[in-house]
Amino acid sequence: MLTFKMCMLGSFSVGKTSLVRRFVTSIFSEKYQTSIGVKVDKKIVRVQDQDVTLVLWDIYGEDAFQKLQMSYLRGMSGYFMVADGTRHQTVDVALALEQKVTEAMGRIPFVFLLNKCDLVDQWEIEPETEKNAAAHGLGALRTSAKTGEGVDEAFLRLALAMLPK
Repeated sequence: MLTFKMCMLGSFSVGKTSLVRRFVTSIFSEKYQTSIGVKVDKKIVRVQDQDVTLVLWDIYGEDAFQKLQMSYLRGMSGYFMVADGTRHQTVDVALALEQKVTEAMGRIPFVFLLNKCDLVDQWEIEPETEKNAAAHGLGALRTSAKTGEGVDEAFLRLALAMLPK
């Protein structure tokens, strides 16, 4: 069975932990808990007629006080760059972080996630910004950890991209 390490990256409070929880357990909680360090989960999925183990590294959010430790990324096969659609600055953080990851790790498959699409009436992301994000990696998807919209599709898209060609 193939095993892939996937990392969840982005600013603090964009919903990385909630996306992982929604994908692994189909549960969403309104209670916010800041991630400290790394939380690792696993899920086996079926991709192109084969079972694949996804090892999901939920890494604390980057902010002015806490920078991403590149050592957490060693061995990753792919990653999600997560931004919060209700906070435009999280897209800027994600784009800068994506550049740092690429410089340190080289080209690795990733999907840009614009999370919290259930709050589209509070959306701060302009269509042009969303189009720019979609030009990175394997494109951009709107997701909602709360409703589950786009979550399974995102994980399966990344898993498919990590399969040997």
